[in-house]
Amino acid sequence: MAAPIRVAALYQFTRLDDPHALQAALVAGCEGAGVKGTLLLAREGINGTIAGAPESLNAVLAHIRALPGCAELDVKFSNAPVMPFGKLKVRVKREIVTMGQPDIDPTLSVGTYVDPADWNALIADPDTLVIDTRNDYEVAIGSFAGAVDPATPSFRDFPAWFRANRGALLEGKKKVAMFCTGGIRCEKSTSFLRAEGIDEVYHLRGGILKYLEQVPEEQSLWQGECFVFDERVSLGHGLAQGTHTRCQPCGRPVPVGTRCSICDPPPRI
Repeated sequence: MAAPIRVAALYQFTRLDDPHALQAALVAGCEGAGVKGTLLLAREGINGTIAGAPESLNAVLAHIRALPGCAELDVKFSNAPVMPFGKLKVRVKREIVTMGQPDIDPTLSVGTYVDPADWNALIADPDTLVIDTRNDYEVAIGSFAGAVDPATPSFRDFPAWFRANRGALLEGKKKVAMFCTGGIRCEKSTSFLRAEGIDEVYHLRGGILKYLEQVPEEQSLWQGECFVFDERVSLGHGLAQGTHTRCQPCGRPVPVGTRCSICDPPPRI
């Protein structure tokens, strides 16, 4: 019987003075262990999702935790019936999650973390503004009830969207709560809001993935499925395989058995 496939979504903001110097050893470690997926290195840290047999994945995670400042690496685990990646990519980028705000540093200032068990109470509070920080195609297949959808095609668009809509968004609200898939985008978005002068900012610890793993479906305020950046495409409560596939031309998630409204719209009548 083939070994089960374990998937690890990970990130760590930390100072990496020369990420290019770390690339080759990381590639060799992953290839030697048969681990596939995508890892991004930058001067601000590491981010990615990788998959492999549990023992192999643990070996690669041990390698990553040995990198400067990565001992407390944030990892969310899930399972896959088959390998959800076709190859390994380890790339050096300007940012590990692109926001385009060079003065924002999540190692210096972020919002208050809220555990999944406490998230429902926070977002049900009428004094709380809830914002989904993900891209429009991700929000389209699932989000928390009552969350604001910025309708942004890229995380880079988030700062301009917030600044343009700040007055209307914050009217009558005392707190801002934000969430994303695994937590990394909220590290930057909460840091950004604090730099914009907003003090009561909160974010979901471990992101949607940790919430779907820990909060029972009957208690959940999540609606729909969560888009993931691998061949599983979407996950539901309990991190069960979702009901979406990927449009090959544009990469957007579409329900199994349907066609993409962007690439293959229905004919006009």
